[in-house]
Amino acid sequence: MSLAESYGHKVEEGLLSLLGKREPAGLYEPVDYILSIGGKRIRPVLCMMGCALYKEEEVDKSLFPALGMEVFHNFTLLHDDIMDRSEMRRNRPTVHVKWDERTAILSGDAMLILAYQLIARTSPVILPRVLELFNRTGLEVCEGQRYDLSFETRNDITEEAYLEMIKLKTAVLLGASLQVGAIIGGASEADACSLYRFGNDAGMAFQLQDDWLDVYGDAGTFGKPIGGDIIINKKTFLLINAYNNLSSAGRAELTRWIDKKEFDRDEKIAAVRNLYDEAGVSGNAKKLMDSYYQQSLVHLEKAGGSDELRDELKAFAFQLMERSR
Repeated sequence: MSLAESYGHKVEEGLLSLLGKREPAGLYEPVDYILSIGGKRIRPVLCMMGCALYKEEEVDKSLFPALGMEVFHNFTLLHDDIMDRSEMRRNRPTVHVKWDERTAILSGDAMLILAYQLIARTSPVILPRVLELFNRTGLEVCEGQRYDLSFETRNDITEEAYLEMIKLKTAVLLGASLQVGAIIGGASEADACSLYRFGNDAGMAFQLQDDWLDVYGDAGTFGKPIGGDIIINKKTFLLINAYNNLSSAGRAELTRWIDKKEFDRDEKIAAVRNLYDEAGVSGNAKKLMDSYYQQSLVHLEKAGGSDELRDELKAFAFQLMERSR
């Protein structure tokens, strides 16, 4: 069993014992539900690995903050699902579908407070640094979501604007999870910042891979229907890159599909994917993913700590790059 798998088991055990049977059930059952329907547990595992990189014997001190990172992440998913009107999450009904929208909003609010309670369970000596990082990151995630929402009604999104959005919405939380762990493990400021940059660049590659899987992945393993981003005309790197690389006729055809109000789902997905293939989008996305991945490894080498743990982090990052869901 790898170290990441071992920490993943600790995270699952921690999440299972987090709430117990608290009242009112209408507030806490949705929290239990979203935390129990799976997920990769990337952020808490990275937090614990970030601590172990510098002080493996004290890794248990990072467990509660790691759980806080996971609860915060799932809080954002719960509210994102409301805003996106998503009906499925990890092959299960979303909270606002299984219960209702008001319940989802309130349970999400409770999760944010629970996240803060967990993050605060660390040494008073380092708590101000941890909270400063968490506060900044939480606001950045909200900024990223706001940009993502604004993209829905705009047709002038550049690749640079999209990459900035996913940095804020996704990548910074991976970086912060590692840096919180590093702070708990006693890393120097320089090493903790290098580890943050490793997580940030790995997070960029991770989100680009997610975009790619939505179009080119396998429906049986991805966890949600393939082509969902195409159906809702979501501004992803693939869509923006296609516009930039298609001929004028190809752009007109892509615009025609985007503007269609009534269509056959499978027909639209196939047609848009053919246009993506014509534009070389899959290869372009893979090339950018690899660029971020290679950059992340450069930062990891500068982060110091245990050689063995750095190898574990490399293996974990590689696993994320090669995933099918």
